[in-house]
Amino acid sequence: MNKQFDILVIDDEQVIIDALNKICSTEGFRVDSSIEAKEALEKLSRNSYKIIVCDIMMPDVDGFEFLDETIKRKISSPVIMTTGYSTVENSVRSLYNGAIDFIPKPFTADEILNSIIRGLRFSEIQKKISSTSSEKNDSTIIYVPCPAKYFRLGYSSWASEENTGSILIGITDLFLKVVESLEELDLYKIDEEIIQGNQCAALKSKDGLVHNILSPVTGRIIERNEEVLKEINIIEKDPYFNGWLYRVIPSESEYELKQLIPCSSDRF
Repeated sequence: MNKQFDILVIDDEQVIIDALNKICSTEGFRVDSSIEAKEALEKLSRNSYKIIVCDIMMPDVDGFEFLDETIKRKISSPVIMTTGYSTVENSVRSLYNGAIDFIPKPFTADEILNSIIRGLRFSEIQKKISSTSSEKNDSTIIYVPCPAKYFRLGYSSWASEENTGSILIGITDLFLKVVESLEELDLYKIDEEIIQGNQCAALKSKDGLVHNILSPVTGRIIERNEEVLKEINIIEKDPYFNGWLYRVIPSESEYELKQLIPCSSDRF
């Protein structure tokens, strides 16, 4: 019999599974778990899950192989990657290969819960897209994709090269739709360094959740958009142009842009 769960947790450390089970169950989420990726894939063939939380470093099949396998099997459940071996490479690779978020260990209860809630909302948006695309003559726009010349890190942030050699950074409309209602924005200061795959800003939504924005590139901030700090709704109204966050001088743009997803690939 096919069982339905909110979350599937995959980790070879039982203590992590127990902690996540406690955190998520307290919030009313239905949780299933596995200490092996192969066993998890078997469960995915039998049961239904809204979202998956998967560790990268596992003995049988690592998180990246697991992620590849979910794509091959056309499993639609969004995947959040976690690891105690937090590196820029792991973060960027996870998001490039299809994960919707990357959470380094040790994480707090709030950090993992905020990510899971975004993941569940992401899952609902994908369902809406699937249902509307199956209806003939339906012109409903769920979210606005990044402009074709932009690059994105997962589904959260974007980068746009300028003729001067600088790069503009902002937040995707899909991420904003997942966050829902914005209340506060916290930006880094001019001359501060931001690193690809690491936090570069934070959004607080009206439901009290804090959402970290991961930087798509490494570089020094030479300008930040003071207008969005005065009026945060600008980001929601125009995330790809007037709602940009930073202008940066990149450190390794030629290499790092290749680690991002070209937004032109989002057009079909």
